[in-house]
Amino acid sequence: MSSSRWPTKVVALLVLAWCILGIQSVEATIRLQNRLANATSPYLREAARQPIHWQPWGEEAFRLAKEMDRPILLDIGAIWCHWCHVMDEETYSNPEVAKLINESFVSIKVDRDERPDIDGRYQVQVRALVGFSGWPLTVFMTPAGKVFYGGGTFFPDNRYGRPAFTLLLPKISAAYRERKKEVLEAAKALYQAVAEYEAGLTKAGELKQGLIEATQLALLDRFDEASGGFRGRSKFFIAGTIELALKGYFDTGDRALLQVATTTLDAMAKGGVHDQLGGGFHRYAMDRQWRLPHFEKMLYDQAQLLRDYLEAYQATRDDHYREVAEGIIHYVQGSLSDQSRGGFYAHQDADMGRKDDGGYYTWTKAEVRRVLPKEEAKVILRYFDIGAEGEVGENLARNVLWIARTPEEIAKDLQMPVAKVRALIARGKRDLLRIRGERNTPVVDRTILTDRNAMMISAYLEAYKVLGREELKVFALKSLDFLLRHASVPGKGMAHAYVDGTPTVPGFLQDHVQMAAALLDAFEVSGEVRYLTAARDIMDYTLEAFGDEEEGGFFDRPLDPRALGVLGIRSKPFDDGPTPAANPVAGDVLIRLYYLTNHPEYQAAARETLRAFAGAPGSRRIHAASYALALGLYLDPPAHAVIIGKRSAPETGALWRAALRAYRPGKIVAAYDPEEVKIESLPPAVAAAVRIGQQDRKAKAYVCVGPACSLPVTDPEKVMELVVSFGKKPREPVTASLPGQSVPDMGHNHIPNLGTPHGPYNSDPPTSGPHVRRTARWGVYDQPVSKELQVHNLEHGGVIVQYNCTCPELVKKLTAIAKRYHGRQVILAPYPGMDHKIALTAWRRIDTFNEFDEGRIVRFIEAYVGIDHHAR
Repeated sequence: MSSSRWPTKVVALLVLAWCILGIQSVEATIRLQNRLANATSPYLREAARQPIHWQPWGEEAFRLAKEMDRPILLDIGAIWCHWCHVMDEETYSNPEVAKLINESFVSIKVDRDERPDIDGRYQVQVRALVGFSGWPLTVFMTPAGKVFYGGGTFFPDNRYGRPAFTLLLPKISAAYRERKKEVLEAAKALYQAVAEYEAGLTKAGELKQGLIEATQLALLDRFDEASGGFRGRSKFFIAGTIELALKGYFDTGDRALLQVATTTLDAMAKGGVHDQLGGGFHRYAMDRQWRLPHFEKMLYDQAQLLRDYLEAYQATRDDHYREVAEGIIHYVQGSLSDQSRGGFYAHQDADMGRKDDGGYYTWTKAEVRRVLPKEEAKVILRYFDIGAEGEVGENLARNVLWIARTPEEIAKDLQMPVAKVRALIARGKRDLLRIRGERNTPVVDRTILTDRNAMMISAYLEAYKVLGREELKVFALKSLDFLLRHASVPGKGMAHAYVDGTPTVPGFLQDHVQMAAALLDAFEVSGEVRYLTAARDIMDYTLEAFGDEEEGGFFDRPLDPRALGVLGIRSKPFDDGPTPAANPVAGDVLIRLYYLTNHPEYQAAARETLRAFAGAPGSRRIHAASYALALGLYLDPPAHAVIIGKRSAPETGALWRAALRAYRPGKIVAAYDPEEVKIESLPPAVAAAVRIGQQDRKAKAYVCVGPACSLPVTDPEKVMELVVSFGKKPREPVTASLPGQSVPDMGHNHIPNLGTPHGPYNSDPPTSGPHVRRTARWGVYDQPVSKELQVHNLEHGGVIVQYNCTCPELVKKLTAIAKRYHGRQVILAPYPGMDHKIALTAWRRIDTFNEFDEGRIVRFIEAYVGIDHHAR
């Protein structure tokens, strides 16, 4: 972001919004009404009962705001969001709050699942302004939809250190009326700054293996060795990270990467974030140990984690991972799917009631003793650590179920045989699940969302490949056909949502690329060319409607000259969240299409998509995992198993199933009937064999990697062996580049003289002379470094390590570490040091160390210094 004035204006605006005394606004000349009764979103329909004059997002609401010259109050939430329910119940249902809003604002309510494009943009705006965002998102905007204030949950009264909404609303209204010019200027400056930030996320670069290795090193750097996952006060699932760690282990045998995956999956499976009775996973954990979850269950989490546990089972052959995967399937089959028509539901709410927080899933010690036989209860109380005081803050008597002790430990404690303890645990879990089923069940949102359905379809097809369960393939294909019939709009691609028989919101980039990926997966397991054709049609439309022909990559929504609010900001999704980012998925699909069709335009589109972000992924660290996976598929041709044989023949099926079952990350499988196959779509070596003719008419399998193909084989075991090993390149473990082992030269990008080191631990002085510029190849500062130095360092692959103490001995140790990287970009400085504007673009490239942990500090530095030069 190049604007240097917007932070000052924003700060002035915040002071204005918080401190100016408000005066009562005049009665509106037009009386608004609540217009959400006919909304397609169940979250919006719930708000139709509130006394707020809510408007749906659309031209009419913005027209009213301009005509009445009122600021807009935008509320973004979701039906699964606990605090959204709390704010609806306590704040938006409050008569005094309603009166203040209705008299001075035009109010708009948005469902973030229905409109992720609106939610994503306003989250960035609010985060840039106040430093945080989330759900519910409360946004104050100009009549044109540009942000001038925002936050999260507000209550009618002062609570949790937040101002009373009844006091804040008049001040916001008065600020808009009395200082309108300043408000409009600051809102415009924020809009422009975020637009520049979004544009700056696309930075082209060279495609090379070092980008993948740097991302894998980032996994090791951020890995929480004690509790799994990645360091932070809360634990989230981050798409692609487990898959990238397991792929790194497969490629190199690096057991450190295997530990990232298995420790994380083990901790999650034991934790309260895993529904220990009903299967499936809650959205995230509010603690480091994965014990206290937010209780909503999202379809996209089930899809992502089903794939992760299946892959871990393949990589390790540990049956525990298979059991967790089957638990996810059991939950989705029973609660999040339409078994009659096909399709998967969006999510399940967290609560049984508006003032409840996870009561459906939690237990008191007294309840367990009352409902279970004595011996059973004695074991279950120990197994799940159920005590008189549990983990739920709003009712400390309630316990989240998490696995605290092993059967062996319980057996020793109670002097019981281990087999008996295991039997009592299994029986106790069945009994608790049966009794839980008699409670009021949290609501399931039956909206069909295309991108999430496509992810779950792909996960089900992966489960079919690994577990061999035919019914999963049947239901996945049934669901895929349902989407093709009902969520496909002729000439306009896919719809994003399908509700009550009607496609509603036009599809976004993620809907199209995830759907194309699911169609390719369907082609692999069914051999039906119509799925391959449909995938090509969708990606051809995606290239036309979402593609950036000038700079590469894809925008999240088509260009719309009449876009409302901040929707005019063009955004290319690259960062992974709980779902893979759409641009890396697009790259993956295009690469697979190239190998399945031999059409070079798909390879070229994949290359340009990946190049568009190659100069930037270092700043995204672990959130670039999906990009690293797609880049790996592009740089290293995948194993491509081709089966030629009559589709109905048993020997063809045996070869096909063997190829599908073999474990090799990124593999492609295609089966063709010799009477139907198009020769030009086959790898050249296979095409030559088919042209000669299948004289013996036997089913044969070929495994190709790039232009090289194996000789044809007819033995399923041999097929599996070839899929796993043919053309596999030996690769050095990524941890070989950590300190104490060989470290590749990352180049010498010098930092210009944009700040001056202080104190006794300065970087080496320059040689004398007026034209010699001081360079901070490594630098130690005794005060926060300048804004310019922060920007330059972070933009050029450098690292800022902050320390938060008065500790000369620690600084000496840190300095010794920094000196190892002479010629690279390491800045050591006291906390605090990050400017708001810089934090917006660089917050994932900074770390603060409150204690000396040399290994963690070194891994952090190694992952990012000179990242653009990290190539062997």
